[in-house]
Amino acid sequence: MTAALPGSILAFFAHPDDAELWAGGTLTHHAAHAPVTVAVPFRDPVRDAEAAKGAEILGTALRQLPILDTSAIHQLLVDVRPELVITHPLRDVHPEHRAVATAVLQALPEAVIATGFPRRLYTCDTYNSLTLDGPLNATTIVDVTHTFATKMRALREHASQPIEEHFGPMAENLGRLWGARIGSTHGEAFTALPILGCLPAATQL
Repeated sequence: MTAALPGSILAFFAHPDDAELWAGGTLTHHAAHAPVTVAVPFRDPVRDAEAAKGAEILGTALRQLPILDTSAIHQLLVDVRPELVITHPLRDVHPEHRAVATAVLQALPEAVIATGFPRRLYTCDTYNSLTLDGPLNATTIVDVTHTFATKMRALREHASQPIEEHFGPMAENLGRLWGARIGSTHGEAFTALPILGCLPAATQL
């Protein structure tokens, strides 16, 4: 059985700018010492090009697929064998976010049984940290003070979206909010979910 590289990440997101918006600082931090792959569905030539540029700035690999359904996610999990997976909250307010998160959860058991990976699963932040069930219940806050500028630079590559008017200010606000909770300038929030009944034991994502 091929082992996952320590700290390797496979992140599944519904939209081309989700990686930057919800986990860009953390992905950049991990990409400095481990392989990080972002998987998103194809959208259109403009948004796909923005996703490629954003991934380049973050230092991550980009996998664009026709659709992120259970079958496609399972195959990517088996091919990449990441140590940890990141996706949207299961009760995200955005239906496309929920659909991807549900597909990830459906694909995980067979992939883990077949390969032993991933070992850890986290969901990321969402719009103003509010889910359909109320405020986000974060179990881990990552200090992204030193990678936050890179995150924002990558996010601004998505010029077809309302970054300056909406998503950029929200990312700044959330970064400061989570950072303040750990005594730093900027943070990103994640929630650990069990894999086959086991929660992660780790000092970082």
